[in-house]
Amino acid sequence: MTDPAPTQRTATVELRDLQLATSIGTYGPDDVVPDAHLLDLTLEIAPERVLVPEDAMARVFDYDPLIAEIDRIARDGRYKTQEYLMTRIVEACARRPEITALEIGLRKRPVLGGTGSLGVRLRLGAEALAQHRAGR
Repeated sequence: MTDPAPTQRTATVELRDLQLATSIGTYGPDDVVPDAHLLDLTLEIAPERVLVPEDAMARVFDYDPLIAEIDRIARDGRYKTQEYLMTRIVEACARRPEITALEIGLRKRPVLGGTGSLGVRLRLGAEALAQHRAGR
């Protein structure tokens, strides 16, 4: 995400280390097969959805339906690449006009000798997300 100007307000919803029930990749008998695929997602939303005048769900961004959709997408069959699963998750986010920018990271672990993680990260600022929405 970009750093805001000193007087500008921004708000984000942050999801970290969500273990997805998914199957990604093709592995041979001697390959290290990941035991986890972890999602990090930062969604920029209007500050008015965080600085609320009352304790009411109608005032905030309801992220539960998005998480349910991400879970459904992850379980939607075998994926060859992390990038395609990420693309489908970005599409789910882009369908929600409350989201004005996003950063997504998807990583698998372990990678080598039972250690480490390997992942892909994508940032779409407000202009890039608007262009993405216009192009679908």
